[in-house]
Amino acid sequence: MKKSLNTTVVYILSILGLLCCCFGGLGFLLSGPAYLMANKKIKDAELNPEDYEGSVSAMNTAKIVALIILAINLLIFIRTIYVIATGDFSEFQKEWEKAMEELNQSALLI
Repeated sequence: MKKSLNTTVVYILSILGLLCCCFGGLGFLLSGPAYLMANKKIKDAELNPEDYEGSVSAMNTAKIVALIILAINLLIFIRTIYVIATGDFSEFQKEWEKAMEELNQSALLI
């Protein structure tokens, strides 16, 4: 029985990781395993192509998506750590509140 190269799980974890980047970059906890899963499946499929069904190029695309989202999350996570470590968190909060007020104002105009 052949194993399937199912990209769905990798895409779901990656997209959830992208959504979680708003929480201080913690989406790397989801996009990191997605990248590792895709990488492992690609290596296994290249070693034993007769044991797998599905497109290796589709899994490679899912791996690239996971890698890009992982990089975004890691950059945001590093920035969050820097902001907390340097004590600029109050300024960060003020910017956040200002952005939320602008968003609310634009929503009221619509």
